Amino acid sequence: MAKGIDQQSLTESTTDQRLAMAKQYSHEGVIAGAKAAVIAGVVTAIPTIASVRRFSWARANLNYTAQALIISTAAGAAYFIVADKAVLKSARRNSINNKDAEIQTFGA
Repeated sequence: MAKGIDQQSLTESTTDQRLAMAKQYSHEGVIAGAKAAVIAGVVTAIPTIASVRRFSWARANLNYTAQALIISTAAGAAYFIVADKAVLKSARRNSINNKDAEIQTFGA
């Protein structure tokens, strides 16, 4: 390579850069998923608790464990769906940027 930069140090630098980007993207996914889980938990908790207080069927059949299961399932599903979408969006964005950089590098 030109100007005394060897291939191995260039490869290590690229690997470190990719690892840092992967950590950043996963962190963004965790934050987005946590926000969605909180919102989904609140949105699910309000009607669940209200229905247990209002309807006799729900009062008789939905104990505290069932209520917690309903709320936590909605929150968990929201977390994983949003976190996965955020990570895939970041990966797609990174892939497009890499493709553009390759096109500019090779002069195509």
